[in-house]
Amino acid sequence: MAPLDDNLRRAFEKAVINARTAAEAAARTALTALALERDAAPAGFGSVQRRLRNALRARSRQLGNGDVAAGTPLLVEEIAYEQWHRMLFARFLAENELLMHPEGAPVTLQDCADLALELGNSDAWQVATSFAARMLPGIFRGDTPAAQVRLAPEDLQRLERILAGLPILVFTSDDGLGWAYQFWQAKKKDEVNTSGRKIGGADLSPVTQLFTEDYMVQFLLHNSLGAWWAANHPESPLVKELAYLRFRDDGIPAAGSFPGWPERAAEVTVIDPCCGSGHFLVAAFELLRRMRMEEEGLSAAEATLVVLRDNLFGLELDARCTQIAAFALAFAAWKAAGYRPLPQLNIACSGVPLAGSLEEWTQLAGDDERLRTALARLHQLFKHAPDLGSLINPADLPVKERMFSADYREVEPLLERALDSERSDDPSASVFGDAARGVLRAARLLARQYTLVATNVPYLARGKQAEVLKEYANCYHAKAKGDLSTIFIERCLDYTVAHGTVAVVTPQNWLSQTSYKSFRESLLRKEEWNAVVKLGPAAFRDMNWWAANTVLLVLSRRISVNNQLIGHLDVSLPRVPAEKAGLLIRGVPQFALQVTQLLNPDARITLGDKAEEELLSKYADSLQGIASADYSRYGRCFWEVLWPSFDWAFQQSTVDIPVAYGGREHILLWENGKGSLASSSQARLQGLAAIAKLGVAVSQMNRLLATLYSGDLFDNNTAVIVPRDPSHVPAQ
Repeated sequence: MAPLDDNLRRAFEKAVINARTAAEAAARTALTALALERDAAPAGFGSVQRRLRNALRARSRQLGNGDVAAGTPLLVEEIAYEQWHRMLFARFLAENELLMHPEGAPVTLQDCADLALELGNSDAWQVATSFAARMLPGIFRGDTPAAQVRLAPEDLQRLERILAGLPILVFTSDDGLGWAYQFWQAKKKDEVNTSGRKIGGADLSPVTQLFTEDYMVQFLLHNSLGAWWAANHPESPLVKELAYLRFRDDGIPAAGSFPGWPERAAEVTVIDPCCGSGHFLVAAFELLRRMRMEEEGLSAAEATLVVLRDNLFGLELDARCTQIAAFALAFAAWKAAGYRPLPQLNIACSGVPLAGSLEEWTQLAGDDERLRTALARLHQLFKHAPDLGSLINPADLPVKERMFSADYREVEPLLERALDSERSDDPSASVFGDAARGVLRAARLLARQYTLVATNVPYLARGKQAEVLKEYANCYHAKAKGDLSTIFIERCLDYTVAHGTVAVVTPQNWLSQTSYKSFRESLLRKEEWNAVVKLGPAAFRDMNWWAANTVLLVLSRRISVNNQLIGHLDVSLPRVPAEKAGLLIRGVPQFALQVTQLLNPDARITLGDKAEEELLSKYADSLQGIASADYSRYGRCFWEVLWPSFDWAFQQSTVDIPVAYGGREHILLWENGKGSLASSSQARLQGLAAIAKLGVAVSQMNRLLATLYSGDLFDNNTAVIVPRDPSHVPAQ
């Protein structure tokens, strides 16, 4: 199967965006009919309506941190998501001949239409989704409030028309399922980004989720899991199929052989703590299934079941993503070995909102003091779960307050018994119970350690983060706090066992920026660097990320030896992801000693052996410019002010192309350095030592474009290089 081409991808995006708009309107209509906003149910409501209404209000209260009105918009999103994705997943199954009748035979959508007529039901989609729900009871749960809402017939028909209008190729492509969540969140992502508000809670997932390109996933897995396999099974036919696996001249995998990993594939555990739509998990499943078939002589069906049960784990902040990831993994399993019942997948939501007070939460325990203590500890651990998600680390609690793997196993049946006794009478308790189950599942995975952590870490600069996340980083990830991506790299290392490995997609900037100096030094001293690939800009097809320089990184949790070589590739130049992927297959890996990176200024990761070369800092100074913190007050373009002016000064800025004289459009209310800007506590008056000198001005984003600098003020998007010896100026 091929990935979606650009035309199909755009058609799918348009359909999903339209579906979300229609589904949310339908959900609002349904909630209005149930009088959700009123304190008491209307007199004419029957017992079924009242029960559903109470459950929906409890869920809304949970989502709104105790406030029904605050939680209603999130409840609308939840209902819309549930209703649309039931239909979407059913069509994915049907178009791949995997939608099964309860008696065990595959059915088409036309079969569902015929069956609907036989059953006196005119809606083929209701039949299809009911069959899908039987196949995937852990994903399509019929007892959740969102699933029990009935949309108006005209609203359902609108969604059905959108779904029916999509070409079959969307559903038989390699990556259609992976794009579904990205497109669902597209408008929300734009809304959050343009709002300017600090990002936390429900805003985190739409802003930070990014579809991981297949070549990134394959390269990281081939050069971690695949490299380990090749080192231990060099004659395996699977090795020849690992297109991205690179070797040294001596036949050793370029990223190393990963000593300290288990001897057998059955003992290897892989987690994606930011699993999104399950891309890494599905790719790891394919590899581990083949490995276990070879090692243990298992059939495809047998290997499928044991890999899902023993080897693969996933966590995700957004419960909707965990649903898609679980479906993607089940979908891959059935395509590999045919339909069959699957074990419970080891995928959990790490961002479950608790809501309610500690007292309400622990009431679930009844008279069981041991369960009450366990629930209190879980409440403490997960009270900020919507902001922290997979960053939550049970090891952060004091030992006497901590729960361990054995504790979770022992508490789970106690919780189930307590919830069973509550379930029949109180829909509000049922909502709390679902949260408790979810928290316990997530806590069990958060507390474990794994052989390999493979993920695309979320990106979010510190200045955009809400306070909960910032404060957590201050306490537990001080060296890495500059961006959510680096915080996650540090947390991913905590997820690994000794000698375990982290394979991540990450921004490139932290490899060189001064603010990450101590973080780099720590990683270079404490961890083994196996592979670094500089992808540069345009690594993603999502053009919102065109300018983001991206890196593929493989680290292992062990102190490196002095002769540890970092395998590295640079595919920054191509501006098309497919061309980068081709270079990763054909390019010749280079190697740099890890220990020499500590000798670089600020321990920057340069990956070239520069020890014998002179640094520019020997001959020149580099300075960053002024940050006014209020450009609307202090900044103008030169044509906006009558000239000459004694209060305004020229201020050089960035350029879009290399040019001799550029970036000279702006002026600054400088007042000879004695006005309000100079006394502002928010402004940073930087780079003044370069005034009246000659040099080069470098734009600090993306391609580091340069222009001449002639001694004016300059802004903080620009850095200038000023030779100490004026006779060196012509060398610029």
